[in-house]
Amino acid sequence: MTAQVPVTEPSSAPRVDRPNTAILQGFIGSLLMWAGSLGVGWLSLASVELRRIPLIIWLRFEPAGAVVSVLVLAVGGMLLVRSWLRLGQRLHGWGPETRPYVLKAVIAWAAPMAVALPLFSRDVFAYIAQGQVMVAGLNPYRDGYSQISNYLQIGADDLWAQSPTPYGPVFLWLEELVVRITAGQPDFSIILFRVIALAGVALCVLMVPKLAALHGINANRALWLTAANPLFLTNFVASIHNDALMLGLALAGLYRAAVHRPLWGILLVTLSVAIKPITLLFLPFIGLMWAGKGASWKRKFAYWGMTAGMSLGLLWILGLINGFGFGWVGALSTPGSIWIWYAPIGYLGLVVATLAGALGLDGWFLADLVHKAARVASLVIIAHQIFIGSHARLVRRLAVALAAVVLLAPIIQSWYVVWLIPLFAVTGIREDWQVKTLYFTVSFFMIYAISDQLDIFPYFELSLTVARQIAAVVAFAFAFYLVFLDPRTKVLFRRRFRPRGPGMLR
Repeated sequence: MTAQVPVTEPSSAPRVDRPNTAILQGFIGSLLMWAGSLGVGWLSLASVELRRIPLIIWLRFEPAGAVVSVLVLAVGGMLLVRSWLRLGQRLHGWGPETRPYVLKAVIAWAAPMAVALPLFSRDVFAYIAQGQVMVAGLNPYRDGYSQISNYLQIGADDLWAQSPTPYGPVFLWLEELVVRITAGQPDFSIILFRVIALAGVALCVLMVPKLAALHGINANRALWLTAANPLFLTNFVASIHNDALMLGLALAGLYRAAVHRPLWGILLVTLSVAIKPITLLFLPFIGLMWAGKGASWKRKFAYWGMTAGMSLGLLWILGLINGFGFGWVGALSTPGSIWIWYAPIGYLGLVVATLAGALGLDGWFLADLVHKAARVASLVIIAHQIFIGSHARLVRRLAVALAAVVLLAPIIQSWYVVWLIPLFAVTGIREDWQVKTLYFTVSFFMIYAISDQLDIFPYFELSLTVARQIAAVVAFAFAFYLVFLDPRTKVLFRRRFRPRGPGMLR
């Protein structure tokens, strides 16, 4: 796939307007998030040395300290959102001189998060526990980490203690490697998992500009939309999700396939699948890239078959090596939240269940039918994107297909949204409702993250519910200020459609 999407000349000359101011403000926001993590970030019971530090004792075990932690976390997170918006405003025209500033922002904003206690997610503790399952010689696709005697001390969520892991063989090996190196010590393990996540971040930073350039999209703007994005940084650095490495490998594979290196593309995407299987969706589009522009249906099916055969063959070899085969396929049914209120399909199911229940019907049975119908609709959209469309728009078609998976699910996590941002950014996000939708999405999920998972000491008067309410009020008030009152940022949420410029989809 070498065809480029034509773009018009920029409407304004490229220039920079004191971007270091926005970068510094974002660094302060990230630093505040680091400070808040000391009080309400996730800390293992086995982290004895950290629990002896006087500042952490006050922040975690005194009500006043917990309130301070919640406040600085909320203010810091929303200040980071504002800094991201302002950086985009200060880099006019997105000329080549803007790239160093975007990279400086990514580094400056990620650095404090890289030394923070885990924020907004406890998944990293599950990684440690699953690594111990591997070290113990158990089958993680059959044995939950409840088999490990000290898993509660590690900090892993008891909700998933008896569930098989949904991760692929490559990430299982990484979990085992980390635990063998650290002997399961949580703090050291977290550092190594952060290094793995940062490797994924680095891959994304490297690949996004390359993919954008292939589409005639401004690479610097695409990088700002993706890697400097607060949602990207908090999920991949602060929360240490393994999606960082999964996405980095998938984007690398997509790029290699797009520049006529399909075998490397298949290999890299298969390694991504062996982290988390959602990126299997990339493979049909890589098969189309391999088949080439104007390929007949016979040729397309032949290359789809070769792509699938090579990928499944590699996964079979990986399963043969670890002795677990394709056990991860069955583990994909690991139970999670059935629905969440802010997901459109989840909310629709709730409405259906409520109305049907009021009429004496089995409301949740009908809600489940709604969820299943949405899944069928997503499959239809995926099939349409695979079989119909321009060869030059293959990556955009992939973005739409993955968006169907995410948006038509009854539960949407913030890191699901992060999967989508690079694919849309490298194929063009216009300066109209499209980028405004991204602004609102980032703001919403930052508010939700800030007020959702907080590690509040359960034995003093400040309850978890009250702490969440404080965080939500502060974050929402800051967002209200950004949208309606801030003279610099409110125009971003109200601006009408502007003429197309570089980096905007035609």
